[in-house]
Amino acid sequence: MKTALTIASAILVSSLSSFAGGEGWMHDIEAAKKKAAAENKDLFIDFTGSDWCGWCIKLNEEVFQHDPFKKGIADDFILVELDYPRDKSKLSKETIAQNEMLREKYQIQGYPTILLTDADGRPYAKTGYQKGGPESYVKHLGELQKSKEARDVAFKKAMTLDGVEKAMGLYAGLKEVPEDYQRLYSKVIEDIIENDPEDKTGLKAAKATRDAKIELEKQLQTAMSGGDSAKAITLIDTYVTEQKLDGEAKQEALTYKLNILFGNKDFEALEKAVDEVIAVDPESKMGKQMASFKNTRLKQLKAQAEKK
Repeated sequence: MKTALTIASAILVSSLSSFAGGEGWMHDIEAAKKKAAAENKDLFIDFTGSDWCGWCIKLNEEVFQHDPFKKGIADDFILVELDYPRDKSKLSKETIAQNEMLREKYQIQGYPTILLTDADGRPYAKTGYQKGGPESYVKHLGELQKSKEARDVAFKKAMTLDGVEKAMGLYAGLKEVPEDYQRLYSKVIEDIIENDPEDKTGLKAAKATRDAKIELEKQLQTAMSGGDSAKAITLIDTYVTEQKLDGEAKQEALTYKLNILFGNKDFEALEKAVDEVIAVDPESKMGKQMASFKNTRLKQLKAQAEKK
């Protein structure tokens, strides 16, 4: 019996072990989800780089280590730390694999990224470093929780409706979620599509556009891995044409070219691509940013290249 208790204690310590976040943080996402469900709480998921990310370290030292933060979130959240350190010697192979899977699932691009999710792991808010200390951070989280409240009110009301009205109600709740994470509400999306065969919500069309963008990014990665920049450029042009993009959506898609051409140091082609983005809408935010880039940084890059 004593041996069994010792093993159980070791398992508990393993799931609650303190790395950068300190005591009280879990590292096993499935265990955290079960705990959150049992205690009727949400998940506070910290994607961090504990031994290299300056803003992560700053957030930990200024906020996470302090009692006002720990006490302020205790009734609402289970803390989860997902670490991506350069020194992985303290992480098990299982933890490394889990963290990589979650980074891909939630499409984490920078650190620290903080996701607030329900007990099922569905995000309803995203944040990161915030200055002001622990009290201010807790207040900030309270504001973000309002998105979940609005989401749940809309979802609950929708379940009393039928057909298109139900779809509209569910879609109203889904729109309370950051657009990047709506795709993780698969059951809600299926319910909307089923009850909205004529796509009055526009969700089906939006999903098709999003899926096409994901497929483009996969194809671009394959093309660039093979060193085929020309094919990558063609894929982008085909995507813009087939999706009939215009405005900011077209400008965003065309910026994929900039990354490719910049990496190739093909500054003449890069300038043409920049002009292409600007021509879509010179007065848009993206258009103005590209014009500024062309007249400053790109001009410098071309001058440096000519000297070589």
